[in-house]
Amino acid sequence: MGHNARRMPRRPTTPVSTEWTPRERQVLQRLRTPEHIQAWLDETPYSTEPIYRSPRTVMRDRRAHCFDGAVLAAAAFREHGGRALILDMRAHRDDDHVLAVYQQDGCWGAVAKSNFVGLRARQPIYRNLRELVLTYFELYYNMDGERALRSFSPAIDLDRVGHPTWRVEDRCMKHIAAHLDRAPHEPLMKPAQVRKLTRVDKLTYQANMLGVDLDGVYWPSGKKRVAPPKLS
Repeated sequence: MGHNARRMPRRPTTPVSTEWTPRERQVLQRLRTPEHIQAWLDETPYSTEPIYRSPRTVMRDRRAHCFDGAVLAAAAFREHGGRALILDMRAHRDDDHVLAVYQQDGCWGAVAKSNFVGLRARQPIYRNLRELVLTYFELYYNMDGERALRSFSPAIDLDRVGHPTWRVEDRCMKHIAAHLDRAPHEPLMKPAQVRKLTRVDKLTYQANMLGVDLDGVYWPSGKKRVAPPKLS
């Protein structure tokens, strides 16, 4: 645009209120403990849509995938005096998984929304985040039966990295997701250990598929199957 060009006046924008509505506050008041939050997430249908929802939109739509669920849980922890902490777990030939983490009596626990039954909550008994993340290893496999979990991020405080309106605006979710992608991830294994990993056994594979929505999983081969791969 040249220096003589006329600029169109900007339309005034309506500021977004960060205050919860009475209905939202009623929902959040019920989510007083990690158990209450996890139960609410378990009752929320899994989202297979390639979009992010803020906590406000999750409560409105009553639908969430792991990222949405973790941010909603973090907002609930914050509402009751805790910190809004989330953690990203990175995987091989599979989707990342995001947890809302918290501390109780100096130990770490987690709350999570997942399409897989074994990748949800953990009790607050772990001395550090590495201990906590390792509990997901055996049940974190891709649809080809490969043990997929490889690394994890630090606990990210959403009040420090998110826009002030992260609890109520969907557009803030991409910023948070990008921050998780850029965050340093600590590897769980050495390359030699990775090369020696076996595939998950058939019974474990089948057990963790309880209630899975096949439309919401990552397919390493790019093609959805009805039957599981051949496993021992």
